[in-house]
Amino acid sequence: MMAPQPNPRGQEKGDYPWWLVALVVIGLTLAAVIIANDVYAQVFRTVFNGVGITIFVTLVGFALATLLGLGIALLGLSDSVALRQIARFYVEVVRGIPMLVLLFYVAFVGAPAFVAAYNFVTAPLVNAGLAEPVLVRDFSLMWRAIIALMIGYSSFIAEVFRAGIQSVDQGQIEAAKALGLSRYHRFRFVVFPQAIKVIFPPLSNDFVAMVKDSSLVSVLGVSDITQMGKIYASGSFRFFETYSIVTYIYLILTIGLSLGLRQIEKRMRGREGRR
Repeated sequence: MMAPQPNPRGQEKGDYPWWLVALVVIGLTLAAVIIANDVYAQVFRTVFNGVGITIFVTLVGFALATLLGLGIALLGLSDSVALRQIARFYVEVVRGIPMLVLLFYVAFVGAPAFVAAYNFVTAPLVNAGLAEPVLVRDFSLMWRAIIALMIGYSSFIAEVFRAGIQSVDQGQIEAAKALGLSRYHRFRFVVFPQAIKVIFPPLSNDFVAMVKDSSLVSVLGVSDITQMGKIYASGSFRFFETYSIVTYIYLILTIGLSLGLRQIEKRMRGREGRR
């Protein structure tokens, strides 16, 4: 009799997900407390106002990071030594900077430098009365945070794309070349459809991680979930209730996303198995 094989998630085949049952029970219990207790209900309503900002920052930041990461990965796989070195330099430098430090750097160093450069370039138009100078305060703190998350995560996503693309059998790429397919069509029809199976799991993990790291935007005063919790707790001194609700909302978002992305991954593997 063969021993049960562990699946990639570290769970034995046939194991019932009791951990999920426990989380659902705890979640329903907390939901009942929020409904029944006026204090928790007030905290929830206040903190929930930041959910929209959290979702917006995550979606936009991750979409931009994915596009930039794909571009960096393609540079790293190019035939040019210079481009490969530039891509490697970018990845190694950005990955070595803590996300919070990168957030501060983009917000308080990068943004003013960008505004100064823009005003310098457009100075002739400003002097001619055809344009207005841009002030640093015109650069939204939320967009500074999004750009910082984009830059920070693009370095990790670039490595995910690079590993996925390099996992495709070289023989299939050579066959596509023999058929006369251009570089773009080889990537679109041969490389990417096979690489996505390798890319999707770590990419989905990065997406969930960005939901959590989006809480860092609160240090800039962006009104996300964490910032709304900080404001309420500092005014009411109900730290336990406030941060319990903040934790509860983040767990709903991250665990819900993890389960949904896991189902997509299983479907992708199922389709591959039927071929």
